[in-house]
Amino acid sequence: MREYLLTLCITAAVTYLLTGPVRKFAIVAGAMPEIRARDVHREPTPRLGGIAMFFGLCAGLLVADHLTNLNTLFEKSNEPRALLSGAALIWLIGVLDDKFEIDALIKLGGQMIAAGVMVMQGLTILWLPIPGVGSVALTQWQGTLLTVALVVITINAVNFVDGLDGLAAGMVCIAAAAFFLYAYRIWYSYGIEAAAPATLFAAILMGMCLGFLPHNMHPARIFMGDSGSMLIGLVLAAGAISVTGQVDPDALKLFAGSEKEAVHQTVPVYIPLLLPLTIIAVPAADLILAIVRRTWRGQSPFAADRGHLHHRLLEIGHSHSRAVLIMYFWSALIAFGALAYSVNSASMWIVLSVVILSTIGLVLLLLPRFTPRAPRWAESFVPPRYRRGRVSEADAPKTAAPAAAEAGAQAVEGAQEAAPGDRTPVAAGVSGVNGASAVGPRARVADRSRSR
Repeated sequence: MREYLLTLCITAAVTYLLTGPVRKFAIVAGAMPEIRARDVHREPTPRLGGIAMFFGLCAGLLVADHLTNLNTLFEKSNEPRALLSGAALIWLIGVLDDKFEIDALIKLGGQMIAAGVMVMQGLTILWLPIPGVGSVALTQWQGTLLTVALVVITINAVNFVDGLDGLAAGMVCIAAAAFFLYAYRIWYSYGIEAAAPATLFAAILMGMCLGFLPHNMHPARIFMGDSGSMLIGLVLAAGAISVTGQVDPDALKLFAGSEKEAVHQTVPVYIPLLLPLTIIAVPAADLILAIVRRTWRGQSPFAADRGHLHHRLLEIGHSHSRAVLIMYFWSALIAFGALAYSVNSASMWIVLSVVILSTIGLVLLLLPRFTPRAPRWAESFVPPRYRRGRVSEADAPKTAAPAAAEAGAQAVEGAQEAAPGDRTPVAAGVSGVNGASAVGPRARVADRSRSR
């Protein structure tokens, strides 16, 4: 455990320390796309955060290769090298997309090639435990197709959910934490060495996300971009493929009897695909709703809009940070609920806990729809928006006059700004919370020399 934690800390430290220089490089390189209609941030923010995450991945693998217990993993398995080669390819495609915005079909082809590179080096699904049937061995073509499909789906699911500051990195970190506990339990408790690569991948993935989150929380100073979202999606899928396709369910020997009975009774343990797929649960629901919504309106299913789940959370009154925390809550509930069920699937307390937490989550979702009102005796101690009383008729003119005067002043000022030739154009560039002032200055005081 100590070596895994050391690898996690080194990965997080390298990612955190490199994100600042990468942000400056992204600004200089011009990797700051214009704000689109569906974006929720107000100022251009640099991308290419995946560069720091990729070097964090490389640092984690390098440190693990020099540790005593983890070094044997690199000698006996080719999976770490398969992950590094596939990650390098998908990272390069993401960097190009962050800078030049390449076509979606080209990105899809690159994702499939990256998955194929990992398959060629041995990171593939060899068999699947199926309830009521047992362990089913897959042919080479079946294993390749299933592996490529899982990688592509996971990559695009993570990319799809990357819509708010800190959302994708936090959700993947939660899923990776649950997956780490699952893989470590198989490796340590049952002594199955084939689960060691998946444990290492999960630890490195947590380090990548934890190191990047301080720079990406709202208000974000840098975005991970496709170079980051596709990278962490591939690492998450690689861990699932490793422990699913390489660990023989019979090696656990949890139940005596026939293989069919063992597989049927230990489905939550034998199918670790459930854990990494928890990151897909929320965006998959969002994806299905988006396709239905756009098709119903007569639009293309690939047409961008502001109808995603995180957009709707903002529309009903949640703040940016609160919407992200709610999405974290649901991801943690699904991920750790599946983890707890895999440990003891016969416990009713787990089911009851999930139901209770789901109820709490629904209440949190609906809270902005209700405005709390303080009782009459406490109105003088709370802000005006929580008071039941209305403005009296005597006070109405007093409050209306300043508002009208302010509106009139804004109208006059707006008319003056709209008049051609009265003002010089404002210099390009923005400044503010996202720290994009390096692009160019903004004139804070209007030039009134021409109006004199």
